[in-house]
Amino acid sequence: MAKKTGPGLKKKTTFLHRLRTSFLTGLVVVAPIGLTIWLLWTIVSFVDAQVVPLLPEPLRDWVDIGVPGVGVVIFVVFTAVVGYFAKNLFGRQIIRLGESWVERMPVVRSIYNAVKQITETIFTQSKASFQKACLVEYPRRGIWSIAFISTDTKGEIPGRAGEPDMVSVFLPTTPNPTSGFLLFVPRADVRILDMTVEEAAKLIISAGLVAPPEKEATALPGQAKPAPGKPGTANGGGAAPRVTRAAAMPKG
Repeated sequence: MAKKTGPGLKKKTTFLHRLRTSFLTGLVVVAPIGLTIWLLWTIVSFVDAQVVPLLPEPLRDWVDIGVPGVGVVIFVVFTAVVGYFAKNLFGRQIIRLGESWVERMPVVRSIYNAVKQITETIFTQSKASFQKACLVEYPRRGIWSIAFISTDTKGEIPGRAGEPDMVSVFLPTTPNPTSGFLLFVPRADVRILDMTVEEAAKLIISAGLVAPPEKEATALPGQAKPAPGKPGTANGGGAAPRVTRAAAMPKG
């Protein structure tokens, strides 16, 4: 007698299938925890190995008790003390004196200035940050990419481009948003997104898998709010794409 088969009959799960499913579920839970612990342990061990040998001999014998993280604590306290003195007038004078010596060393000067610029960009707390997430047509008309508005374009760029009102946007790459392209785009060609910068970054890193909830459309500050149901644009939406100079030129 033939066995009955059909879409309504449930397929029997084997022991190996249940084991595989349970293993993958556990891996999703264990892997982030394990990698986080391993990464923290690696960083702590590295800092300890670099800081503790720099201490004077009596202090090193007292500190080197086999407890991980002592070097990290010493590094944090030392850095905080240096930062405290760097904020007052006496500390700033010492820093200027040291930097004047560094400026006289050709190779050291280049390395120091590059490292200082990167450090200040990453760690300095200031009001300078991305204003909004937006859409720009890139790499060609009809294809949209997520970008971040950094500031209004100033200097000679608007005049050279023949566009008096432009914004500077950073267009990141997927899945690494730390690299990308700096674009100078006419304000009328920028479509504002109501998702936050953090939500847009998650969308980019996840390659579109983590999408934020839909919100009501808005526009750039000082611009009219787009009509409901239309994409948010810097010029109120609904404007047809302008013809570029290259497209307007007659052929041959």
